[in-house]
Amino acid sequence: CWILFRCVLTPPASPRRGHAAVADARAILESELEGIRVAGTWKGERIITSKQGPRINVDGSRGTILNFCANNYLGLSSHPEVVQAGVDALNTYGAGLSSVRFICGTQDLHKELERRLAEFHEREDCILYASCFDANAGLFEVLLGPEDAVLSDELNHASIIDGIRLCRAKRLRYKHMSLEDLEARLQEAQSSRMRLVVTDGVFSMDGDVAPLEGICALAERYGALVFIDECHATGFLGARGRGTDELLGVMDRVHIVNSTLGKALGGAAGGYTVGPKPLIDLLRQRSRPYLFSNSLPPPVVGSALRALELLLASSHIAQSMAAKTMRFRDQMTEAGFTIAGSAHPICPVMLGDARLASLMADDMLKLGVYVVGFSFPVVPKGKARIRVQISAAHSDQDIDRCVEAFIQTGRKHGVVA
Repeated sequence: CWILFRCVLTPPASPRRGHAAVADARAILESELEGIRVAGTWKGERIITSKQGPRINVDGSRGTILNFCANNYLGLSSHPEVVQAGVDALNTYGAGLSSVRFICGTQDLHKELERRLAEFHEREDCILYASCFDANAGLFEVLLGPEDAVLSDELNHASIIDGIRLCRAKRLRYKHMSLEDLEARLQEAQSSRMRLVVTDGVFSMDGDVAPLEGICALAERYGALVFIDECHATGFLGARGRGTDELLGVMDRVHIVNSTLGKALGGAAGGYTVGPKPLIDLLRQRSRPYLFSNSLPPPVVGSALRALELLLASSHIAQSMAAKTMRFRDQMTEAGFTIAGSAHPICPVMLGDARLASLMADDMLKLGVYVVGFSFPVVPKGKARIRVQISAAHSDQDIDRCVEAFIQTGRKHGVVA
């Protein structure tokens, strides 16, 4: 009777109110979008009509365009052997698993890639994810509890920041690459059960390398673990391409490494965590992005395996990048541009103004060079830039042509004389 009474007294929902709610939401969203346009921070998506590589075809542009904004550091995204390995895996293992790993989504191909990556990084074990964003989202919540502390560089990647937000540990930020501030935060965290220092190995917007020697020394002094995200280092930093920890001689002092298959190692998709076996075992049991996401498609795994094999066979490709990177940096600096970072193939051309960065990128495309302007919220306000990325597949002539286009565009906009 009470249910019937409530049904009689409760008026039916008005369709007009529903339509009004949709209209209100649309107005709010349009206002937000207009604010982005007015600020000059709108991020358009140009359409590529070819394979990824140093030279691409772009919808609306004539002829071949030089691409200087991909994470294709080793030029393996469209390497014939990497592509063929993907085709072979497609034919042998199918397009996908239609399952998460623990149900019926683990093939011998996945286990082989995990084994190879663990060996490559000289760690005990490895776990694959759909992306490194997922690897970062799935780690901290599992590893850290309310009695622990995580100490994070203030300019860490968004995926690290979001992953840390998911955990219940005490969160402490330290100033960018400041060992003095990190030590102060470590002292503040001494009452915590476990302390984890978290940093990018290479910071993707500035191309600067974390001071891992000092970080590891402080971690050892104050009883902390060290985690690094190596997305912009794996495959080409260090004598054998192992990454920032190899470059700085601290491979045995960094405890957990997250990285990606979506940049130097073939560029398709996928991320992973390497570290102590008990941690990897626990992630398989509790890491939500791993437990509730489909397995990496076999063609992606096959391509990544072949890319890794090519890297292990020779370090020549990775070593060729250093000279090409310095060729670009030296010529741009001589022309009067400000280039952030150090010797990393990420070469941020600092401009400051978001609209200027966007306009210059558009003008560069008209000259046959594809670059992208970065502005807030991807980088701090007032630090807009065009991020240039050097690939092993670029020739010296490609680099010289890119510099010439920058000089021409920079003069047009009054950036250089």
